[in-house]
Amino acid sequence: MNTVLETERPANYLSRLAASELGQAYKSLVIDELRIEPGATVVDLGCGPGADLAAFATAVGPRGRVVGIDSDAQAIAEATAKFSEYVEVDVRVGDVHELDLADRSIDRIHTDRVLQHVASPGTVVGEAARVLCPGGIATFAEPDWDTLVINFPEPATPVAYRRFITDQVVRNARVGRTLPDLCERNGLHAARVIPITAVFRDIAEADRVFGFHRVTERAVHAGYLSAVAGDAWLDHLRTERFFASVSLFVTVATRSGG
Repeated sequence: MNTVLETERPANYLSRLAASELGQAYKSLVIDELRIEPGATVVDLGCGPGADLAAFATAVGPRGRVVGIDSDAQAIAEATAKFSEYVEVDVRVGDVHELDLADRSIDRIHTDRVLQHVASPGTVVGEAARVLCPGGIATFAEPDWDTLVINFPEPATPVAYRRFITDQVVRNARVGRTLPDLCERNGLHAARVIPITAVFRDIAEADRVFGFHRVTERAVHAGYLSAVAGDAWLDHLRTERFFASVSLFVTVATRSGG
């Protein structure tokens, strides 16, 4: 086995993960947890190019409304083109820290791997609480990168690699574990937390999610791995049997009536 690892992040990274077996599995679970009713209004915070908007549009039906918000103008342009014939879908450029939505006006709110990147997860959750109507449901699907484990003969190398990710790559690398507290502090009830642990045994499949070559080069440049250790690590990933896992937590939160 000699797998070629990607050296550049592909433009369709988010859509590709959404279409994967892992993505389909937990996204289907999130749709079930949201319990979207026909005619409802659903807001997707950090919608990107719109990987989840079609499922929401199907759930709300022609009498409902789906709003996708993202700060990335290019992603919104892609989503706008993709959903131009969906009259119930409205996508717009916006700041998820400051929603241009009325208080208690939204039935369902969704984030998927968005809060790990924002400046202030608590502010975003607070905005979600503000606009969610009584009886509304929000789902926050976010990873905890401290749960990343990768099999390697020298344990210190994957530990250093993971530490680089949590220190330097992902802004809020442990946000998955903090969401129940963030919800409760901002007026939402964290009804339950559902752990989703992804296991990867195919290096090519895992590389499409983790980008091992790109991240390893950065880890070496930042001093988390020596050049020798980085080369040995990448050689092992390319040529030996592979095992990795990481956990994502789906926090299901509700807004009480009144």
